[in-house]
Amino acid sequence: MDRRTIPVPFNLNSLDAVMPPADAARLTRLLVDTFGMEAKVPILKLREIANSDLRSLADYIYDKIFYGYTVKQWELKPEELDASVTGRVPVYISRDDRYFQDTYQSMPRGGYSELFRRQLAHANIEILLNTDYRSILNDVKFKRLIFTGPINTFFDNIHGPLPYRSLRFEFTTLDIERHQEVGTVNYPNDHDYTRITEQKYLSGQALGCTTLVKEFPQRHVEGETEPYYPIPRPENRERYNLYAKEAEKLNGSVLFAGRLADYKYYNMDQAVARALKVFEDETTSAAAMR
Repeated sequence: MDRRTIPVPFNLNSLDAVMPPADAARLTRLLVDTFGMEAKVPILKLREIANSDLRSLADYIYDKIFYGYTVKQWELKPEELDASVTGRVPVYISRDDRYFQDTYQSMPRGGYSELFRRQLAHANIEILLNTDYRSILNDVKFKRLIFTGPINTFFDNIHGPLPYRSLRFEFTTLDIERHQEVGTVNYPNDHDYTRITEQKYLSGQALGCTTLVKEFPQRHVEGETEPYYPIPRPENRERYNLYAKEAEKLNGSVLFAGRLADYKYYNMDQAVARALKVFEDETTSAAAMR
C-alpha cells in the first residue's frame, strides 16, 4: 500500500501501519464497537456503512487494496463481480495477520507434486498428456466419467462459451536464502503482476537459494491459454445453468466437479471438499440401489 508492506486481509495491524496513531486508535474503537472483535467485514458492505469515518476508511482500503488488484485480475471493477469475490478477502477486525484462520493448516508431505506422483503411480492408472478426452472415448469402457474441465467444452459450447481468466507465471531463482518476509506479497497497484509467491515459505525447504513466482493475469483464449478462474457474474451463472441442465440429461453417467466443471471459484479446501462430497453421494446412491 503506497509502497508499504502491510498485512492482508486488512486488519487492525494494517490500520496502525497506514494511519497516524490517534486516528488508528479512534478507527479501531469504531470498528470494534460497530462489528465486534474478530468480525470479518466484506469491503463492499463496509463502504455502505452510515458512519462517515468508517465509510472514508472503507473507501481508502477499497482504493489502495481492492480496486487495482481486481482490475488487474479480472479486467472488471469489484462491484462488477459477484460480491463473493471481494468477500473472500474481508476486512478483519483482529490482530491476527494470517491470511487464513483455519484451526488446521498444512501441506502434503513432500508437496503436491509428490502427492500426485504417488497417486498416479497406481498400476490401474494410465496417463495421457496433450490428449483430448473425446479422441479416446471409443477406446475406454466406463460406467461413470469424472470430468473436471470446462463444462461448456464438454458440451461443445452449444450454449456459447463460458468466460474464464488465465494466468502467466514467471519463475526466478535467486542465490539467497530468502527474498520476502512472507510467502506471498500482493501488488495491488504497481506492476503488471498481482503477486509474488516464494515457495520455500510454503514447503519449509532449507536451501541456499530461493525461487519466486510472479503471476500475470490474462484473458483466457480457448485452445491457447489455460483456464484458471471462472468469472463470477450473474449472466455467466445463467449460462452455466444451461449447461448444468444438459448435465442432468446424462443421468449420472458423467460427474462434473471442480472450478471449471462447476463454474465456481473454489479455494483448495473447497475443491477437496467438493470431490469428497461427490464421492460420498455416489457411494450412498450405489448402496441404496443394492
